[in-house]
Amino acid sequence: MTGPQREPAQRQRVVLAERRGARRVRTRSEVAEQTEIGAVLINGLIRAQLGLALRIGLIVVLGLGALPMLFAAGAPATLTVFGVRLPWLLLGAVAYPLLYGAGRLYRRLAERNEQDFLELAGD
Repeated sequence: MTGPQREPAQRQRVVLAERRGARRVRTRSEVAEQTEIGAVLINGLIRAQLGLALRIGLIVVLGLGALPMLFAAGAPATLTVFGVRLPWLLLGAVAYPLLYGAGRLYRRLAERNEQDFLELAGD
């Protein structure tokens, strides 16, 4: 009983739904809607800004804290420059530029952190 030979049926892949691409994460809306992903992104930005503030603050404290130690260690307190004693000259000439420079550095790096966050949150 040999009948006409049938060609084997081609295999067909059965799927539940067509996949049109990976799900796009809309991070900007995640942040705006305060979802878990948005919270993680915001916490990352806050952590970065806190770390930056602590590092810059440590530099300022060490820089300004070194001046009294320098004076106590025996820096010549009687030395005068332009009629002003050395400790007062250092406090006036070093402290304010140090604070100004630390402020500018912090602002530039904080803006960079925020720009990185915006690039990450952009669609």
